[in-house]
Amino acid sequence: MAPTPPTRREVLLLAMLLLVILFFSNSEPPPPPSPTLPLTPSAPVLEAHTPQPLDTRLTWGSSRPPETTIASHVPGWTILDKLYILKGVVYIVSDSPSTIPDVRYIYSKGLAIKPGQEEDQKRLPTDRHIRVISTKEARKLFGTSAQTIDGFSFLVNDPPQFITHYYHWSAELWFGFWRAYSSLDPSISPEGNTTLVPPRRIMFNHLDNVHWRDYADMNQLVLRSSFPSVSMEFVDDWRDRAEMGKAFVFERVLVADRSAAMLSFNYARYQRTAAAAFALPGSMSWWQPIRNNVVEFAGVDPEVGSGTTGKPVITYISRQNWGRRMLIPEHHDRLVQELHRIRNEYGYEVNVVEAEHMSRVEQIRLAARTTIMMGVHGNGLTSLVWMKPNPRSTVMEFFFPQGFAHDYEYTTRALGMVHYGFWNSEYFTSPGLPTPQYVEGFQGKEIPIDGEAVARLCVERLSLNSEVDD
Repeated sequence: MAPTPPTRREVLLLAMLLLVILFFSNSEPPPPPSPTLPLTPSAPVLEAHTPQPLDTRLTWGSSRPPETTIASHVPGWTILDKLYILKGVVYIVSDSPSTIPDVRYIYSKGLAIKPGQEEDQKRLPTDRHIRVISTKEARKLFGTSAQTIDGFSFLVNDPPQFITHYYHWSAELWFGFWRAYSSLDPSISPEGNTTLVPPRRIMFNHLDNVHWRDYADMNQLVLRSSFPSVSMEFVDDWRDRAEMGKAFVFERVLVADRSAAMLSFNYARYQRTAAAAFALPGSMSWWQPIRNNVVEFAGVDPEVGSGTTGKPVITYISRQNWGRRMLIPEHHDRLVQELHRIRNEYGYEVNVVEAEHMSRVEQIRLAARTTIMMGVHGNGLTSLVWMKPNPRSTVMEFFFPQGFAHDYEYTTRALGMVHYGFWNSEYFTSPGLPTPQYVEGFQGKEIPIDGEAVARLCVERLSLNSEVDD
């Protein structure tokens, strides 16, 4: 019996199946699936999520401008919110002018510091420099708005005279700035934790952008390691704003003024402009945020040098090749011998160094580890600000007999450490301090020192004998 021929429907289905097979046999195989990458946190979004105008102005329209408020003040160190500037003049806007300190304690002409009462008078400000005005006057002067200088700013109304020097930068300007600012956070922890925001900018309205660095290149290291993101403005930038003829307003600004600080009681006592800021409230650990940033930048754990059980480090900063303020050569040699003797006897680490032959980072690293720092009065002792305060922390400063200056003594004590001044074998400490004076021989090359007396005091300090006796 012959097979039944396929129906038309079966032929059609078979043809369609052949076409499908032919199509897929000529196509490329699909690529293998890509491996799945783990999710990673995205970078911070720097753009606004929704379009909006750039917020560059403080606008009050037909109302009166917001008043200036003072967040903190002592002579020479003033923190203000809503401080205005127009055509180079600083304006404090207030309808209660009796609540505003005398402007000579806030701002000056920014002239060089010269001795004498006549020179003091020359530096006092006039209406061409700073004014206190009412909101009605401000509305007339400024119009309906002011350009905003946002965030926290640091305005230095000082001449270039003292800025290009490691000590005056770090232990006066930076020291006073942070001590005044830290008054807004009296709970800074021993670890250096703080609620304070870093400054956005530091502004010098009498200084160009060339003459702020010091010969040792320490100023820029301290600045950039303290606040890596801070920007800087100089006299040309100040003039730019003045020439625009428009009002600008600081959201918050700390105004530093050396001449104003020199009118303070603490300056009269210690001859240090930063001393004025210490009349403000503050934490015992006020300096730790700055110190920690700088020593960490130098590659050192901020906790190095803390406590009283580790191996003590004695650092003698020699000036014997500096040319002035040098020890009698034989006395220098005997001091080194005595330091090596107590090293061998007690196991201390002793370093005899010349700062000018060390890198900047090396100086900070060594200072951060140092328990006792010593040397003739001079710039090298500035690095005491990177020491870690503890009950053994000590600075010993050598003077020509009867000579004395508060520079490093006050700085040491402001950090909670102990300072001793030496006149050969005689030494003194606060509160029994001599009257500051630059006697003949102060700057000379024949400063005497009793190395045995220095070594004996080192042992006493490192064994904490005075605390036991108490």
